Amino acid sequence: MDVKKEKELRDAEAAAEKNILLASVEKFLNWGRVHSFWPCSFGLACCAIEMASSGDPRYDLSRFGYEVFQASPRQADLMIVAGTLTRKMAPIARRIYDQMPEPKWVIAMGNCACSGGPFADSYAVVPGADSIVPIDVYIPGCPPRPESLIFGMLQLKQKIQNPAKARLIKHVK
Repeated sequence: MDVKKEKELRDAEAAAEKNILLASVEKFLNWGRVHSFWPCSFGLACCAIEMASSGDPRYDLSRFGYEVFQASPRQADLMIVAGTLTRKMAPIARRIYDQMPEPKWVIAMGNCACSGGPFADSYAVVPGADSIVPIDVYIPGCPPRPESLIFGMLQLKQKIQNPAKARLIKHVK
């Protein structure tokens, strides 16, 4: 082992004994962000029922610290687009997304939000929410189970904790 590395390890052990935590500001902020998502629910169809049931005691989304579903986009940092996004609702979805403060993330829940689902050829349905807002995590299914939403939120957590491993895109118009 390199002498310099060994000295760093000894210094880190000594700091740990004194209850001192050394980390960058960005790592500390990311740690806080991933343990307290405040989702803004944008439930449009049957997927919204599954999203709501993920907060029930059986699935208990609150054990991860994600139970505070915000009604106001100005207090949310995660938008969950659950269901069929129609062309009539697309400007509203974009407005809600624009009103959210940075950093913000979006989850597309269900086949309709991911790719238009069985209604993709319809004149009234947007073929995927990614044409309106940038999507960070896709959760397929019709409708996806609450376990899928929890798994998707944990995948988003990994994406935020490890930005070097998962490229984070800038949410720019």
